[in-house]
Amino acid sequence: MKLRVLGPVEAVREGELVPLGGQKPRTLLAALLLAEEALVTSARLIDVIWDEEAPATASASLHTYVSSLRKALPEVGIVTRPGGYQLILGESTLDYREFTRLAKEGRTAAAAGDHKAAKRYCELALATWGGLALTGLSCRFATTSAARLESLKLAVIEARFDACLALGLGDELVDELTTLVAEHGLLERLRGQLMLALHQAGRQADALACYQAGRQLLVDQLGVEPGPELQEVHRQVLHGIPPTLKAEAVPGQLPLDMADFTGRAKELRRLRESTAQVVVVAGKPGSGKTALAVRASHGLAGRYPDGQLYIDLQGVHGTAVEASEALGRFLRALGVPDSAVASTVEERAAQYRSLLASRAVLVVLDDAANEQQVRALLPGGRRCACLVTSRRRLDALAGAEHVDLGIMDEADCLTLLGRIIGEERMVAHRDAAEEIVRQCGRLPLAIRIAGGRLAARPDLSLARMAARLREQRRVLDELAVGDLEVRGSMALSYDSLGPAERRALRWLAWLGAPELGIWLVAAALDTDDDTAEVLLDTLVRAQLLDVVGDRRYRMHTLVGVFAWERAEAEDERATLETAAERAAHRAFVLVETASGGTPMRVLKASRPDGEQPDHEQLRAAVGAHPLAWFDLEQATLVHLVERAGDLGLAAAAARLASALCASLFVTRNHFDQWWRTHHAALEATKRAHDFSGQGLLLTGLGWLRGEQDRLDEAADYYHQALQAYDQVNDLDGAAVTRVMLGSVLREQGHLAEALMTVDEALPRLNRVAEARARHCRGLILTELGKLDEALRECIGAHNAYHDLRDRHGVALVSRTIGLVHRAAGRLPEAAEACEEALQLLAATGDRLMTAYAVQALVKVRIRQGTAERENDRLLEALQTCSEMKDGFGQALVLRTLGEWELALGTPEAALDYLRRSLNRWGQLRLPLWRARTLRSRAIALSVLGKNDEAESAWSEAESIFAAHGSREAGEPRPPGLAGRSSSGALSEPS
Repeated sequence: MKLRVLGPVEAVREGELVPLGGQKPRTLLAALLLAEEALVTSARLIDVIWDEEAPATASASLHTYVSSLRKALPEVGIVTRPGGYQLILGESTLDYREFTRLAKEGRTAAAAGDHKAAKRYCELALATWGGLALTGLSCRFATTSAARLESLKLAVIEARFDACLALGLGDELVDELTTLVAEHGLLERLRGQLMLALHQAGRQADALACYQAGRQLLVDQLGVEPGPELQEVHRQVLHGIPPTLKAEAVPGQLPLDMADFTGRAKELRRLRESTAQVVVVAGKPGSGKTALAVRASHGLAGRYPDGQLYIDLQGVHGTAVEASEALGRFLRALGVPDSAVASTVEERAAQYRSLLASRAVLVVLDDAANEQQVRALLPGGRRCACLVTSRRRLDALAGAEHVDLGIMDEADCLTLLGRIIGEERMVAHRDAAEEIVRQCGRLPLAIRIAGGRLAARPDLSLARMAARLREQRRVLDELAVGDLEVRGSMALSYDSLGPAERRALRWLAWLGAPELGIWLVAAALDTDDDTAEVLLDTLVRAQLLDVVGDRRYRMHTLVGVFAWERAEAEDERATLETAAERAAHRAFVLVETASGGTPMRVLKASRPDGEQPDHEQLRAAVGAHPLAWFDLEQATLVHLVERAGDLGLAAAAARLASALCASLFVTRNHFDQWWRTHHAALEATKRAHDFSGQGLLLTGLGWLRGEQDRLDEAADYYHQALQAYDQVNDLDGAAVTRVMLGSVLREQGHLAEALMTVDEALPRLNRVAEARARHCRGLILTELGKLDEALRECIGAHNAYHDLRDRHGVALVSRTIGLVHRAAGRLPEAAEACEEALQLLAATGDRLMTAYAVQALVKVRIRQGTAERENDRLLEALQTCSEMKDGFGQALVLRTLGEWELALGTPEAALDYLRRSLNRWGQLRLPLWRARTLRSRAIALSVLGKNDEAESAWSEAESIFAAHGSREAGEPRPPGLAGRSSSGALSEPS
């Protein structure tokens, strides 16, 4: 059996093509073949086949495709493994495998100076291709994989040219090289090869012209001069010296892979299968980020034949490597002599990007401190990739894929310990081994150190080691290698501290927050801010803490390990958990204080009985700019939720997670953090059988999915929350959830059900939730065309929010009042209400809802005929919605832009915006909003005289309105849909 992916995806048996079915089974086969006999998870295969938009039947369909391939290809083993499938070639051949084997032989021959053999192997490798890779497949996986395969092919083509030029066959290459340089004008190596071929053919003038054309292209498109190799070829041609293209240095800087590397199968698969050019691995100290990156890089090295660069940036150390120094090291590794390395960091970065522009190089940046340290070191060439490790997620790296590394599974931890100390020894004392793993916090670094001590001491029993770890962590005992000899100085510093300072260091390390604000320290230590600051100053002077901002501190990784050891050795577990609970609760009351009246607080969680917070002190801690405080403390707040959840502090985790979603997350659209905090807290409440807490958090997850425009999932979470509340007869919690559910039902177009759901909740609501409910009722009634009743509800909600001093709520309702007035044709009143909403929202700093207010106001201006200069505001609103990943807002503003163009008499431009809006409404599955946009489209088509298309669009809209019972179902058509109309028949509520 011959299998092919370097061309059409095919299987050939005895010279005959084997029927494989349609595009989806062929895509499945390609994904399994390109995995090179590695396991591919079912989830990954579903994403590959359906471009991450899988139907509900995807799992069943995948099984069907696997079965059909097994029947068609009995010679090949498609083996079911836990979580996925693995393809074993057996005696069958694969063109991609043969191509890579021959290419490697060619590189080996070239390195040995056997250019004839190198030429032959390269030609044989290229002969395995039968056209464009993965021809016939149109999915995203096929596109990215084909690009990678074509990049490998181009590297072999370049190697063949090198061999031919070394044999003096340049005159035979001129035509082929000329074509390739025209296609890949920025690849300096190809251009240098063409210059050599022209020179060997006696065409010196053409070789010089080729250089000048390439230089101009590089300057125009990249703003850089040619690299030193191409410049040297030019110099040699210019002076009549027989030119040679210096063999490119092929760095191989990857550290030695750990023979006993264990676990992380999911993360390794993600790194191997990723198509992103930059991937960031982030995780807790000691979680094995570097080991994972090194293991993955060795597995990926074959895809990057031009070498692998590696540097330890020492981001968490005081001696972090500067970008200029790192670039210098990389340039020298790439063959640039010291004398040619530029002096400034900007010039070095330009040199670096130019050298890598045409190469396939893997760059590994280990232990990065921040995005700034990384950016100058990112390769620009499309054939390159960069793997970064860091304690932070580095979210500001545009286009990067993020892999978060948590603690290891217990089974993997035990396997790792067994590999270090011997499997038989571990199995014979499994209970003690499990205890060691637990005491090490399931962190690979701690397990490796404990295992190393056991391996060095066969006489030391696992039970004894477990007992020692319970008494005193000794993970630093083995850290006495090179510059990691730190225990002595830390112990001296620790011993010189007073009892209060030692306790502070222990408790803060055990809490594990990424940064320590003064409020957090004071809460954990159960003291006031001034006393906490005195303690922290002492720790800074002892070099056990670093200052990172105004009254903000960070603990070095190894100091944290040392202090964590001391905490578990010297403090009771209950005492430590109480300190963590105090910190989480202080965070909760500060978040409430910072939120003030700015965001909606429907999910406000209650304080413990008897709580009497000092509001003046809390406001002082937050400062004059609450959103700035949120941004500064965001990572710490998220960590506190997760830490409280891990420790089983379910109530504290639930309170803080809910407060965050009702303040920071909803305002900033921090969806990842929203999910992380709620997931951690929800797991804790499940373990604690806290059904009210589960209901609160499930409601928060429903809110999250609603904000992400994933309305079906939002409704499902709300129903789960109602079930949880029902377990404990929590009628108040259920009432709030019904209000939230009613809002989702309204957006889905289930108007009658939405109104009934909200009405059912009203009798049980507190003042805040009642204001939200009345606002929601106003929106639903507007949709139903009951405008007078809708206005009364909105005015009531407006007054309620005003009494609550909730400016954000007032602003949101003001916008809705504007929509009601606009729907009723009261345009001056509509403009006044929308202006009020815009001013209030801008003052609160809510960028997204400010964009919505702009849209509402401009729509009124369109109706008034005064919107000629409003285009820029709409485009800015669209940009805001795009940046904040708000699909509903994008669709809404696109529709308004279409209506603006229509009002200006440019129906062709209007149709383009309306088409884009319709596409988004379809993706969001919001039929009512799609119908409203269809009406706008019908009017634009009518203006253009396309009456049949206009009639079709209007009729489709009418049928949707009738099906949902919306207000528009009873509105008359404009006569014949003829004539220019900016809005005449359009009276949508939004």
